[in-house]
Amino acid sequence: MRTLAITQNITVDGAIEMLGDWFDPQGQGDQSDLLEELHRQDREADGFLVGRQTFEDLRSYWPEQTGDTTGITAYLNAVDKYVVSSTMTDPKWQNSTVLTGDPVEEVRALKARPGKDIVVTGSITLCHTLIEAGLVDEYRLFAYPVVQGRGRRLFPDGYAVPRLRLLDSKSFRCGISYTAYAPA
Repeated sequence: MRTLAITQNITVDGAIEMLGDWFDPQGQGDQSDLLEELHRQDREADGFLVGRQTFEDLRSYWPEQTGDTTGITAYLNAVDKYVVSSTMTDPKWQNSTVLTGDPVEEVRALKARPGKDIVVTGSITLCHTLIEAGLVDEYRLFAYPVVQGRGRRLFPDGYAVPRLRLLDSKSFRCGISYTAYAPA
């Protein structure tokens, strides 16, 4: 069974909804050690799962980048992308598949296929659905040193996880910290 990992950029106060300008994927100062970690995780994943809105946001930005020295454009263009949508018919981005059925059943089927990790990012509504269905194997959180004071959070209101098991923890020169957890 493949690992389904939610990877999120998150503020210190727990917001993953980007309402301000706290997240800049190409302007974090010296981010060489952060990029090294991102690329390590990329090598362990062959599936990238998102909801329609996040997919459209990514599609409108990353394929248009020229001279991207981060390697993110190359990764996103190459990885198998799965977009959960009941309205999209043509994803208009190479290596993309639209999942139109029940998201829980579609993701269960993806996890059952042979392959590496499947990573979910952004896609707050989809994340909430996957968390509530018990399909998430890891939470990979990149915490930005900012307090946004508002915005949607990773876990749905009223959802509790009694205990998580720490898998990894790192800090980066740019001030971002990383923690990975699995359900205990």
